[in-house]
Amino acid sequence: MLFLPAAALCCLCSALVTMAAELIQKDLTLTATPGKKVSFSCGTSQCSGSYVHWYQKKDGDKFRVILHINIRTGEVNSDYNHAQRKDFSAVKNENSCELEINAVSLVHSAIYYCSCAQSSHNRIFGSGAKLYVTATPVAKPSVTVYQAASSDHLEEKRSLLCVASQMVPPVVKITWKSQKQDGSPLAAPPGDTEQLDIIESDYTASILLIHQQDENSHTYGCSVTHEGGTVEGQIEEGVSQSPPKELPPDTLSTNQTLTEGPSSEHPVSQKQVKLLCLVYTVLITKSLVYCCGVSLLRLIRRSRKHAAD
Repeated sequence: MLFLPAAALCCLCSALVTMAAELIQKDLTLTATPGKKVSFSCGTSQCSGSYVHWYQKKDGDKFRVILHINIRTGEVNSDYNHAQRKDFSAVKNENSCELEINAVSLVHSAIYYCSCAQSSHNRIFGSGAKLYVTATPVAKPSVTVYQAASSDHLEEKRSLLCVASQMVPPVVKITWKSQKQDGSPLAAPPGDTEQLDIIESDYTASILLIHQQDENSHTYGCSVTHEGGTVEGQIEEGVSQSPPKELPPDTLSTNQTLTEGPSSEHPVSQKQVKLLCLVYTVLITKSLVYCCGVSLLRLIRRSRKHAAD
């Protein structure tokens, strides 16, 4: 019985590894005015089969197949009864293929996914690229990095908050980078960190929870990827092994504003940061309850099976 939680955890990890494999779609979003030509790229190096399918997903609608392309011969098949199938075409390149729309209109506003077979029993998808058909120009995000001082000095934890707002279109990807104070190259944060992303209609936020157990101090910064370009956050001041003693508990201080212009139009208050931390705690609790529930169900099923035998 002691192995049941471990077995459930192994099954969950296996599913997550399968989900982690995906095709590379380099664009988060594409913005175009009506009548313009657009193309969506999809890396095909992970495909074991010959065909890549393209799907369209509109808000409130199901996935609809547009066409498939043979990535070896370049042959395209559009016999899927899509309402706008004549508007789409596809071309193959080396290790990639592209879905093209010659003249976009509002009816084409949707998310576009590519998919192919990775093995005989496993199909993988791209992350999706959302098409915005509008005359509004693309605008880079305004990015601000906050430092939240933790009151839990015993566990030596620290939270960093990166907020991106005022961007058009409103879709970004936030990644964190770390650097040792000895000047080592930038890299992904060490394994003793946790990240939570929160997406709202007018902003996207990312919380980095740092478990300060490394003897070497690190500095941190966020990088925000957007259709208009990448906004690199300046490196946070060092995180030492002991939390800063000059900051009282639950103090929020702005370390650096990473914008080309003022960002005071959408300030983030201390209450908002506390709310983000509360959401983070709730998500962790839900994950623990789910794992316990799965283990309990497996235990009950095994007990009933033994009783029946």
